[in-house]
Amino acid sequence: MTLNTQPIGTPISPSSQDGLTTADTQSKNSKRTTQGSTKGYGLQSGNGSKKPKQKKCKVCKTLFTPNKPLQCVCSVECAMSIAAKRKAKEGAIQARTEALKDRAKRESLKTRSEWAAEAQREVNRYVRLRDVHLGCVSCDKPANWDGQWHASHFRSVGAASAVRFNLWNIHKSCSVCNNWKSGNLSEYEPRLRQKIGDEKVDWLRSQNQLTTYSIEYLKRLKAVMKKKANRLEKKQ
Repeated sequence: MTLNTQPIGTPISPSSQDGLTTADTQSKNSKRTTQGSTKGYGLQSGNGSKKPKQKKCKVCKTLFTPNKPLQCVCSVECAMSIAAKRKAKEGAIQARTEALKDRAKRESLKTRSEWAAEAQREVNRYVRLRDVHLGCVSCDKPANWDGQWHASHFRSVGAASAVRFNLWNIHKSCSVCNNWKSGNLSEYEPRLRQKIGDEKVDWLRSQNQLTTYSIEYLKRLKAVMKKKANRLEKKQ
């Protein structure tokens, strides 16, 4: 008869209670971990890895099984096609960037007189659109006259630079009056008084000071008048 030599009150380990050794316990826990790690992953290939899902090719839209995780095309031909598209897109972006740089460089070289001429073109365009329903301000040509229409200054740019861009001072005129009759001022002034009133015409007459416009002002004026003209053009 074998006596238990363990001292009274000494706790008995769980492994000694059910007769399992420490090695047996570790083996059992390892199996549980392995079973838990593979649970819920569905079908797997023979070597334990997941079966790759099919993808749709970005070029030809054919379903294919990828060999690599980030593969997005089904063949070498499709890969070459998508590479060519990317290259063309990059080339277009680069060309646009270069065009913007060239434009900025050209604008930085413009003189104040060049900016003034560009701003004047936008102001004149706006005036022709504003007065599209009117005839010539200096003669009796009607709005449906099929000749060339201009934007004519009442006070000339040289004589009154202060009102060069003032919209009271610029009105739609036929090319005959503006080019060949120097604005036809003998008819321009009385007709203008009827159109905008004596007070405004007298004010225009009083503006004889010399005015120099900064390049920044001319840039802003060009942008503003271009937007206004575009809005009018869309409404007509």
